[in-house]
Amino acid sequence: MSMALNFNMQQKQSVKFINRDKSLFYQTVKENVNKYFTDNHISKFGNSTMYIKSFVLLTAYIGAFALILAFNPPFIVSMLLWFSMGISVAGVGMSVMHDANHGAYADNKYVNMMMGYTLNLLGGTVHNWKLQHNILHHTYTNITGLDDDIDDKAGMRFSPHNTWKPKHNFQYVYAFFLYGLITLYWCIAKDFAQFSKYTANGVNANSRSANIIMFIKLIFLKAGYFFLFLVMPTMFFEIPFIQVLTGFLIMHFVGGMILSVVFQLAHTVEGTSHPMPSSDGTIENCWAIHQLNTTMNFSRKNKWLSWYVGGLNFQVEHHLFPKICHVHYPEIAPIVKATAEQFNIPYLESKTFGSALQSHIKTLKRLGKMPVLDEIMG
Repeated sequence: MSMALNFNMQQKQSVKFINRDKSLFYQTVKENVNKYFTDNHISKFGNSTMYIKSFVLLTAYIGAFALILAFNPPFIVSMLLWFSMGISVAGVGMSVMHDANHGAYADNKYVNMMMGYTLNLLGGTVHNWKLQHNILHHTYTNITGLDDDIDDKAGMRFSPHNTWKPKHNFQYVYAFFLYGLITLYWCIAKDFAQFSKYTANGVNANSRSANIIMFIKLIFLKAGYFFLFLVMPTMFFEIPFIQVLTGFLIMHFVGGMILSVVFQLAHTVEGTSHPMPSSDGTIENCWAIHQLNTTMNFSRKNKWLSWYVGGLNFQVEHHLFPKICHVHYPEIAPIVKATAEQFNIPYLESKTFGSALQSHIKTLKRLGKMPVLDEIMG
């Protein structure tokens, strides 16, 4: 059976990407993309499309909750509003918070900070998210033991290097139920678990006093979130608690399902790789080519989907240029693809959302098999 490598912080710092072939791909693709923005006199940050999208998604999220509080509609109508809030939770997470916390929303750190804090409205916290996503995931994509997104957790096996267990045979069946619990787990326990983990392993490099303050803030943020969505509707607006709790769970299940599926279609699909460092901590590739080998686009031509998922169907471009706002990805994708072909580097993509989803399910089945069977079947 495969066994995940247990990296600690010291080992993480020793992992290096080595460009042994001296490829000029990253330098060239950066020059080509920069030329696009320079020639067209376009900012790499958000534009009116981004601002309108932010307004629509945040209004849909806050507005639906306001309608529930103001009118206390019948149960079915209330559940539909909570359902729509779940769609908005995912939309805000993918299209607003994500860019802002990468510093790509605006050419102003305070605007990025303000829009990044929309994550608090969804039940999460910014500091932990940046550590997991910006540092670990974007640097060590699909590297077992370093990329938290493919950790062996909640009964899932996302990497061939993680320990196999018999229950993984059925992960393609129960995966989507667990996906629906992701944001609920996030707002209840994940931030506390990550705070403890990242403080212990050194990923969180803050001082002890700074971490004490951060932990207190974390408690207050969580208390405020649960008061706003679970206590206030009953205490001040006389909405039955069971109705509020049911709607709250529906919102998180819908939001968690959408967010999880969209992110999984980028890395846990057929064709992406899971390279491991050599004994001396070396990844035999430059970082940029590693990103292309571990990341896949999907449904690039679907404008409506691209609008809603915040360009996360252009994950190749996002991983190479996380500080470019996603509204520009459809235009720079052909440049990235052409440059990759110029250097004979595979540009991975699924043509449709459906084909990407099928590929993800197929990957879950493959990773769910006992590794010996994988070897026998080639």
